[in-house]
Amino acid sequence: MTDTQRADARRNRDQLLAVARESFAEYGTATSLREVARRAGVGIGTLYRHFPTREALLEALLSDRFDTLRQDAADLAAEEDQRAALLRWLSRVAAGAGTYRGLPESVRTALRDHDSRLHDSCDAMRTAGGDLLRAAQRAGTVRTDATIEDLLAAATGIAWASENSADPAALTARLLDYLMHGLAVGER
Repeated sequence: MTDTQRADARRNRDQLLAVARESFAEYGTATSLREVARRAGVGIGTLYRHFPTREALLEALLSDRFDTLRQDAADLAAEEDQRAALLRWLSRVAAGAGTYRGLPESVRTALRDHDSRLHDSCDAMRTAGGDLLRAAQRAGTVRTDATIEDLLAAATGIAWASENSADPAALTARLLDYLMHGLAVGER
């Protein structure tokens, strides 16, 4: 492969990712891949050469986000107020989950496929979030019967519920506050 061909391939991949990001934000993760290719100005074969499955395309779009959430959880674990740190992290999870319509279902599907790359990056993020939750539980500020799966389901559910609200960010913040109040030890 010549340098020109590699540059063209990189440009096509970057264009496909940019168009997929816009399309998924506007129409959801079930957007036609044929339409993504058309909008990117490439053939469907070019899309499939770069991203053989919808999941591979999602992985390319989401791996950085999941890595960032994993690192955020690790960074927040060092904070003194573990409950506040957990709320900040869940807010970031909910904000990310609301980026693309249909994303929570796509991620749930990937988590069931242990061979998927999306599974691995999401699982690493979930593990780091679990560490953050356990730190808040050890600090005695969050109920000990809560699991990271519960909190991720709640955060993605909140993102989904807020999706069509007049002010999604405000509704997300309010619902997460309710969630954290329910998780608090000794506040009920």
